[in-house]
Amino acid sequence: MPSKILTGLMRLKSDQALQKQFSGNIGLLCHSASIDENYQHAAEIFIDLFGERFKKIYGPQHGFVTDVQDNMIETENFVHPYFKRPVYSLYSETRIPTDEMLEDIDHLFVDLQDVGTRIYTYIYTLTLLLEKCADKDIEVIVLDRPNPIGCDLIEGNILEPDFASFVGRHPIPVRHGLTIGEVARMHQKFWTSKTTHLKVLEMSGYKRNMFFTETALPYVNPSPNLPTIEGCLTFVGTVLLEGTSLSEGRGTTRPLEVIGHPKFEPWKWQKHFKQVFNQLNLTGFILRPVAFHPMFQKHKDKTCGGYFIQITDRNIFQPWRVTQVLIKEFKRLLGGDFEYKTDAYEYEFEKLAIDLINGTDKIRSWYENDTSIDLEFLDRIEQKNMDQYLEKRSQILIYK
Repeated sequence: MPSKILTGLMRLKSDQALQKQFSGNIGLLCHSASIDENYQHAAEIFIDLFGERFKKIYGPQHGFVTDVQDNMIETENFVHPYFKRPVYSLYSETRIPTDEMLEDIDHLFVDLQDVGTRIYTYIYTLTLLLEKCADKDIEVIVLDRPNPIGCDLIEGNILEPDFASFVGRHPIPVRHGLTIGEVARMHQKFWTSKTTHLKVLEMSGYKRNMFFTETALPYVNPSPNLPTIEGCLTFVGTVLLEGTSLSEGRGTTRPLEVIGHPKFEPWKWQKHFKQVFNQLNLTGFILRPVAFHPMFQKHKDKTCGGYFIQITDRNIFQPWRVTQVLIKEFKRLLGGDFEYKTDAYEYEFEKLAIDLINGTDKIRSWYENDTSIDLEFLDRIEQKNMDQYLEKRSQILIYK
């Protein structure tokens, strides 16, 4: 049986002594996945707990109601017709809360479902908010939630400072092995000189090695293109395809689990890929040949050939390495039909999207090297500065 886990929100809801610690006016940064074990939304809970002192709501990328698909599509401020509170977008003309947005707020709660990958922007909405609230002397309370892909495994290279953006603001690996509360603690200790009044309302019953299905908590997609828990795990790697002409499955019912291209014949290359991954000892998954027809985004209204990434053992599946190999091989097999995305990505107009997502341009050079696949290169780039990261991480961990 899954263990009984209480998220920060659930603990706050059930503990009157905790509630009494927050006597001033309250704001809440949240989205559709901000729910308790009975699917009750955090905003509704806050109205019940704090009444008129609950003043304002804030939403991250994809919007407070989690309905906006892509990056660089901003959401507007509005007054919620049911909750009767202003909802301020932190993915609009500003990523940083303005003075007006924070006026009359004493305690700002954060209840966001992160997915454990550096490229996912919610942790940067959090750290920008922490810095602004430090300037305004506002207490920030992070209601902690599970990392859905677990916190015990770490994978991928650490961001190089020259490639910092809104899909990579801090020097962490791709699969960082932190809860959102631990990200807040790491920011406070290592990434800023500002002192925020930070409180992490930690979970009870949570263990670092738990996959989301082991928590007995309900899953609500934290963004439009992560409808499944399995997609959160494949996302560690398949998000890289956003920087290429390969489809990452947006516009289908299983985005970020299915990949492909209109010029690719999956059956022709199935045995090839099986042999490649066996030789590299990359296991825990099967590439199932598929055809799919995106209804929007890349290759809209075209039939793509590709693979559904079927996870067979999540404990040994390495999504970052697997996808890096897939990109290198797709580039070789597709030839001139493989391209890098060259238009703006997360408001960066100079650097290629693939380099921003990778957090370096060195991996792109590896794609372009026509020699055989060398995992030693990925090992080397992954290990660069990893010891320093692990040492810092060890100082802020909450859970065992």
